[in-house]
This record gives sequence, C-alpha cells and structure tokens, in this order.
Amino acid sequence: NSLNFFVFSQEIDEVALIAWKVYAKMNHTVHHSNGNKMTCSYNLCLITASVFTLIRLAGGNNAYEGRVEVYHAGQWGTICDDQWDDADAEVVCRQLGLGGVAKAWSQAYFGEGSGPVLLDEVRCTGNELSIEQCPKSSWQEHNCGHKEDAGVSCTPLADGALRLTSGKGGHEGRLEVYYTGQWGTICDDGWTELNTQVVCRQLGFKYGKSVPESYSEGNSAPIWLDDVSCSGKETNLLQCSRREWGEHDCSHQEDIRLICYPDNDSHKLSLGPPIRLMDGENKKEGRVEIFINGLWGTICDDGWSDKDAAVVCRQLGYKGPARARTMAYFGEGKGPIHADNVKCTGNERSLVDCIKQDIGTHNCRHSEDAGVICDHPGKKTPGNSNKDSLASVCGLRLLHRRQKRIIGGKNSLRGGWPWQVALRLKSSHGDGRLLCGATLISSCWVLTAAHCFKRYGNNTRNYAVRVGDYHTLVPEEYEEEIGVQQIVIHKEYRPDSSDYDIALVRLQGPEEQCARFSTHVLPACLPLWRERPQKTAPSCYITGWGDTGRAYSRTLQQAAIPLLPKRVCEERYKRRFTGRMLCAGNVQEQKRVDSCQGDSGGPLMCERPGESWVVYGVTSWGYGCGVKDSPGVYTKVSSFVPWIKSVTKL
Repeated sequence: NSLNFFVFSQEIDEVALIAWKVYAKMNHTVHHSNGNKMTCSYNLCLITASVFTLIRLAGGNNAYEGRVEVYHAGQWGTICDDQWDDADAEVVCRQLGLGGVAKAWSQAYFGEGSGPVLLDEVRCTGNELSIEQCPKSSWQEHNCGHKEDAGVSCTPLADGALRLTSGKGGHEGRLEVYYTGQWGTICDDGWTELNTQVVCRQLGFKYGKSVPESYSEGNSAPIWLDDVSCSGKETNLLQCSRREWGEHDCSHQEDIRLICYPDNDSHKLSLGPPIRLMDGENKKEGRVEIFINGLWGTICDDGWSDKDAAVVCRQLGYKGPARARTMAYFGEGKGPIHADNVKCTGNERSLVDCIKQDIGTHNCRHSEDAGVICDHPGKKTPGNSNKDSLASVCGLRLLHRRQKRIIGGKNSLRGGWPWQVALRLKSSHGDGRLLCGATLISSCWVLTAAHCFKRYGNNTRNYAVRVGDYHTLVPEEYEEEIGVQQIVIHKEYRPDSSDYDIALVRLQGPEEQCARFSTHVLPACLPLWRERPQKTAPSCYITGWGDTGRAYSRTLQQAAIPLLPKRVCEERYKRRFTGRMLCAGNVQEQKRVDSCQGDSGGPLMCERPGESWVVYGVTSWGYGCGVKDSPGVYTKVSSFVPWIKSVTKL
C-alpha cells in the first residue's frame, strides 16, 4: 500500500475520517496493531479511528505558525516544551503539509493554551510522518503548566528566508539565507551588532550576538551576501544595504555565526549601545566606534589602555589577549566623538559601563581615535634567521593581504613591507624624529640615500634606525630601535649634485645579529649588477612615512608606481638625469603618484617572478610632490651592486 495524501478537519469533535488512496486488487479488511480497523473497497479505505493524531496551530499571526495543539479523547490540548526542538517542529510542519523552514518555539511563545496538557517529552528524529510516531510520554503524563506550551513556525521558503545551522539548536549557528532555490552563507565584511539584531528579530528572537569563531570548513554552499549594513530598525535583512546577490570577495572562513536569545535570556547579552571595529586588517581589530543617538561615532584615546580594549573585545565575543591602540592607529573616523577618558577595570560587560563623562564631552580630534586588536597573536618569527638562510629569506613578504597615502598612495599592511626602516635623527630629549626612509638588506646593513646626511653630517651618534615600525607614534611588538655603528657615503657623491645619491648604514651589533628577523622584519633582495626591472613588471611600489599632501603620515604608506622610459626624465630634467638613475611615477593628472620629503632614501621595490621583492631604486629627488609632468627620480641600485657588496661583504 502507498500513501498518497490525507485530509482532515480541525473542527471535528468525535470521529475523524481520513481519505487514503491505496492500491488493492480486491475488497479486504486490514487490522492495525493499534486496534484500528480499516475497511477498503478497491482504492478507498475508511478508518474508524485516526491513524495520525490530529494537530492544529493556534495563536499565531498567520497559518504558518502557532501553538501546537493535538486532538485526543475528544478534546484539544497542548504539548509541553520539554525536549522540544527543531526536529519535532519538522515533523509537525510535515504533518500539516507545510514546507519551508521548520522552527521550534518554547515557553508559550504563541500564548498559553487552555484545556489539558496532553503530551510531554516529545523526541522526534525529524523523519517521522506524524507526531504519533515520535518517542514521547504517555497521554496526559507530564509535569508542566501552560507556560511551557510548545509552538512551531513553518516559514514558507522565499528569497531572503533565514536560518541558523550547525549549532547546538535552532537559536545559534551559521547564518544562511535562501535564494533561487538554494541556501547560502553571508560574509562578515562590515558586519555589526545592528545587523545581528535585525537577523534575530526576523527569526523571532529578541536579541542576539555574533560569534567570532567560524566552523565552515568544507562548506560548498554559495556565499550569497556581503557588505551588509543595517541601521537596526529594519524588519528584514533584505531591507539593509548590501551587495548584489552572489557578489563578494570572501571565503567560508568569513561566514557569519550568531547566537539569538528570547526576551528572558537577555541577561546573557552585553548591555548598552552596539559597538564595531572599523578599518582594521581583519574583523578582530580596528577603530572602535559606538552607536549612540542614531549615529556611529568614535572614542578619544585619552587614558585608553589594554583594560578598555579587553572590555571591547569581550563585548564583541573575542576571548584572546586584547591590545589597545591610540593616535588613530587605524585611521581617523568621521562623525561625532562620543566619549573621552574611558576608564575600564577590565571586568565590565559593556564599554558603556566605562564611560564616566557625559556623551559628547571631549577635548579631542579624530587624530586621537582609539582602536583595539582582539585575539592578539603575539610575536612570531619566520624560523631560522642565521647567515646561511639569509639568501632564501630576502624579498619575502609574509604578510600581504590588502592594501592611505604617499601622494596618491594607501595605508600599507602592518608587516607588509618588512624591509622598510626609518632613519631617525636623535634629539637631546630622547624622542627623535623621522629623517629618511631606508631599506634593510641584511641583519646589519641598511641602504639609503646619501643626501639624508647632507644637513646633519655623518656622525653616527646623531642617528638611530628603527625596524619593524608601522605607526610612528605608537610602540609596537616588532618595533626595535638600533644605534648606528658606521655610515658609508659613496665617494663620488657631491652635496651640490644628485648623482651617486646612495649610502650604506651599518647597525650596531655582532655580525648578522643586529636586527632580529620576524614576520615584520626581513631584508629585501638586491638586484644583479646592471639588472633592469622588467618593463612589464606588474608590481612596483614606493613606501614611506612622507608627505601625504596634508602632513607627514603617522602610518606607513604604499603606492603602486609605474617605471617610465628614461627619455621622459631626460626631457624634463636635462643633464641632471644620468644613467645611474631610474625614472618612475604616474604623470597623468588624475593618477599622480610620487614620493616626497620623508620618503627620501626609501625603497622602490619591484616583484620578480616567483614572488621575491627586489630594491631597484632608492628615492632620491624630483621637482615638488606629485607635480604634473615631474616624475620622481631614483638611484639605480643595480649600478652600485659591486660597491654595495664590497662595503658590506654580503
């Protein structure tokens, strides 16, 4: 016999008749093990007692949701929510003929029923055709009141439907969205607590929070949405701004995971206004922004410490070490500065608990915006860094994922240019200042421009070299300042000329143990003698802390730059341009890129096939900063390789 369909009436009071279509060759009578008698004539059977328990939904806002009520012994009653979960909801929705997303609800979510509590401890696997087939207590055996009435929702599948999967229950897990017949994930780029609240409300919960860890290995589902941004007032996630369906730059390691809570679980949540991290290199770091009075704003860094960072990270769901960052380490924010002089003990549940001054009261500018790094990884080294392994280490960028300004440039990634060093002028106060850029070519030798020593001379006590630096005003884990042992200026350099503008600086320390190598401190490769960068080289960059068009940058900058034919510089600079120089820069009006004061002596790097980076140029001179038709001029390092090797013994 094959069951094709069944029909029942929820208004029945005494005897339920269910129509079955069976395939039989003759009249026959079937006795079921439960005592029900079914008399069949060819293809119609009448059952004198229901094989399936009758069910209905009550108290919902539509036909797809409500309190589950069952019919037994002539009366309707409810089901207790002990053990009630989405597998039970799946069976109820199937029994009612409703497709879509099946979700269990507990604690009389759809209101308290009347009449008896008929069932308890229902434990379906999710594959049953009827609630009758699930393990459960005996009829009317329970220890419940109507405050524990179970409910379900059988949400029809339409584009934009949401669900949480791969969690401990239907209230948590990976967030998935339905589109064109297929479930897919949502990328966490730009995700905030406001997005989470919209999602949890759409799923029928009151509150929620995102969970940092991702468990999506091996997931082959499409990534449907990215860059979702909600104001928090939306009733549906599709009302939020977002990219087009399927448009993203993510992997499943960035899938959103959430935990949603009903109203009575709100005590588990961090209280207070939502916070977010902006403009970091990943979702676990960035400028701290807080949503108050309908606007996102920043926090001033006065008194900002690791204890404040710990509260921020905990509120966002991160459990590892937290580090504070000051002085707009992640760039300057926009909008209001909401808070100043934040003072956390480190144990607060929410950042708002640490704000002691009136909202909006401060004496700061956005150059003092506070930031954090959550789950701080600690210091890492790339392995063996002795002299024998130096050749295999040079030109290696261990950290380069995404790419604000040399003129026309962008913030670099921390550790993205590990050979970039700062030549600093010491002061009597001990703080010093940036003088020039330079390039680490071994543990003990740095390459820079001769003109960097034109004003202050070559007395080694005047200078220090800082390696591993990113933000010039913020001490960092990989940063190290090393004294200068020797300065070697090319003997053909003349202060009144720009030719032979190259110098070497020997750092203090034993041989090849001056600068300690790490993921953020590594040497660049030297070119071969007279080697020319390939004309088709796709990746040449200048880096430094120089003039950005407004002021000197606090954070290391990078800019892609094209190499130009030497005739371009010969026509512009006449005899000042020699064969020991390179011509580079983008001279188009809309794309001008140039290195400026403060970047003098810094590197012009190009990538060789095979991903090793070579210092082909030393930033030397030019007419102004990013001036039209005035490309930059760089000392051609390949012309000086024999001199470099004779001095350094590399």
